[in-house]
Amino acid sequence: MGNLIKVLTRDIDNNAGNFFLDFENAQPSESETEVWEKVNQVLTEAKVILEDLQTYKGAGEEIRQAIQNPNVEGVQDKAWAAVVPLVTKLKTFYEFSQKLESSLHCLLDVLTTTDSTPTQHLEQKQALARQFAHILHFTLRFDELKMTNPAIQNDFSYYRRTISRMRINNMSSDPGSEVNNELANRMSLFYASATPMLKTLSDATSKFVADNPEVPIENTTVCLSTMACVCKVMLETPEYRSRFASEETVLFCLRVMVGVIILYDHVHPAGAFVKTSNIDMKGCIKVLKEQAPSSVEGLLNALRYTTKHLNDETTSKQIKNMLQAN
Repeated sequence: MGNLIKVLTRDIDNNAGNFFLDFENAQPSESETEVWEKVNQVLTEAKVILEDLQTYKGAGEEIRQAIQNPNVEGVQDKAWAAVVPLVTKLKTFYEFSQKLESSLHCLLDVLTTTDSTPTQHLEQKQALARQFAHILHFTLRFDELKMTNPAIQNDFSYYRRTISRMRINNMSSDPGSEVNNELANRMSLFYASATPMLKTLSDATSKFVADNPEVPIENTTVCLSTMACVCKVMLETPEYRSRFASEETVLFCLRVMVGVIILYDHVHPAGAFVKTSNIDMKGCIKVLKEQAPSSVEGLLNALRYTTKHLNDETTSKQIKNMLQAN
């Protein structure tokens, strides 16, 4: 990834208040180290999760053969043998979403405390801000891959049908491979969402606000809107964008921007699209639409279908028109 340096201008006076967030190279200070190390373990695993999801091929052919040949035992066994290790992967993905939720809580705990403003937190705790950005980047990337892979839900549905049939017929399955009914129900809900990781983070952010009434909600929403502003400024300013060494850096910024917009829209009572929002939604959408359509369609869909307030009456017609699918 290229040299990712971001800038935000606060309206204190004409020049003061500029600061840089180095999302590529920022290293933790002594006070950040404990949280940074805990979150870093999860981010290291995130790379493996994405690699596993990218190579997830599914058992479509084996399942088709099994459905077409219901009484041929060898075909059934082959389908079952193909599906079980895939479901183990799906279980790992789901369990990782809970680790991601825990990491988000750790970061929000530090970035929203009342001893500093959210902007000061981002300026002074750049290594943790960088980790927050990487969590959002992972989340959007995971969901993009999941949305284009129907095998995931097909495999899990076949697994549940087969387990149910085995129980009815008192047949045993490998106990080590089985997902118990309660876990299976939770996994079904997780994978039924078009963007399961983003939903996990949205729910987790809302829960964080509800569980921490002593922290003003503005501390969380301003932290999110500041991140969105930083990304937008970097993307629309040639001076900063020219420092990017690769297109991957642009995609990183875009995913982070969209991720914080969606979280903001779920946490702020009025949402991200209302005129009084701290996020320049028209500017953010404009930046998205200036990119190659193939690289941002998934992100535009995330704004269209996973935000909470887009279709509210308070959302301007201009914003709704900008986000209309072609």
